[in-house]
Amino acid sequence: MEFCPECGAMLLPQDDKLKCKCGYEKNLSDTNQYEVSEKIESKDNVILKGEDVNTLPTTNVTCPECGNKKAEWWLQQTRSADEAETRFLRCTSCKHTWREYD
Repeated sequence: MEFCPECGAMLLPQDDKLKCKCGYEKNLSDTNQYEVSEKIESKDNVILKGEDVNTLPTTNVTCPECGNKKAEWWLQQTRSADEAETRFLRCTSCKHTWREYD
């Protein structure tokens, strides 16, 4: 692998030359061998995250819609910066969302 001396990008073989995106070109010599492979072998697993993945903290509070006793919560600044954040809660059962103010 060779890099462009002008911009530092990787030089790619094209038409018997190594070319850079900035316009720099270098002739390929007969002694060097270059191979470009687009095959990617990855052993990493892809994790798909659905909508129902629970990533928020939970608290014990009664849902005003269904009476469930557990809800996810998060804080969000909805008013001016000198006022307290608004606490949002979402029922873990029916997904009803409501807010509480401090």
